[in-house]
Amino acid sequence: MKNTKYKKKIIIVVILLLLTTGCTKTLVDKKGNPVKNEVTGQNLTENILCRPTDKETIKAYEKNKVEMKKLPECEDFKINSGVYEGLWTSIFIKPLAFILLLLGKVLSSYALSIIIVSLIIRLIAYPVTKKTAMQSEILKKAQPEINRIQKKYEGKQDQDSMLKQNQELMAVYQKYNISPLSGCLFSMLQLPLFIAFFEAVQRTPALFEDKFLSLQLGTTPMIGFATSTWYAYLVLMIIIALTTYYSFKMNVAGTSGNMNMKMMPIMMSVMIIVMALFMPSALGIYWVTTNVFTIFQNILVKRSKEKNGKA
Repeated sequence: MKNTKYKKKIIIVVILLLLTTGCTKTLVDKKGNPVKNEVTGQNLTENILCRPTDKETIKAYEKNKVEMKKLPECEDFKINSGVYEGLWTSIFIKPLAFILLLLGKVLSSYALSIIIVSLIIRLIAYPVTKKTAMQSEILKKAQPEINRIQKKYEGKQDQDSMLKQNQELMAVYQKYNISPLSGCLFSMLQLPLFIAFFEAVQRTPALFEDKFLSLQLGTTPMIGFATSTWYAYLVLMIIIALTTYYSFKMNVAGTSGNMNMKMMPIMMSVMIIVMALFMPSALGIYWVTTNVFTIFQNILVKRSKEKNGKA
């Protein structure tokens, strides 16, 4: 009960942060239509954190009354640059943008900075994500007992039977020290990080103007398919699809008795693929990096469990 209450508090804090602070605003012209970036094809962001370098992009902003002189150069951007926009921007967006810009300047590649920062964040969150992976492996041992209970009460929908089934399932969870909500904590960490990376990319011209392996970081695959380097966006989408599927599949391993859980990797993969079509390629690189980390983490946890089991 204590763990459940603690996780609920985390959800409430995250929601309050998102609801009470600013977010990305799309730049629109006098007719209310989104203004597109001539370089990347993406919709321009009104509340950018630093100044673009592309002359046509600067003209588009100035034409729509966004003063470039008040904005710092992206190379000179600091965590406290600009005006105060709320906790979300101050705690997540600006520090993340600053780190990505600083590391990107050192590496001469903002895509590499996204990959490295993604890995650093996952290493920091490793104790939590490792626990989720270990729970998945433990579920495999408990699955025969869970299947037996589910089969025992199959077709019984009366309140008494459902209560007994839940009690027996909880007894199994306690026996193997399984937390049914352990996977939710991982998801709660993923969502704010995903949104933070999205906003950092959208609001930082140096990030969305950069290129990586024929990919324009600010261009979405949907727009990229119409360019001369369409193949790069196709490869990115394939990698996103494969890594997402195997990542989700590993996280729900050991739940073969539940058809909904078996279908989750497919459903989640389809949802992410559709979203990725309309997200900047930089965000796709972040997502692939976290997926690859998760896959290798789960492989290591599985091998560790097998080794300890044989010992």
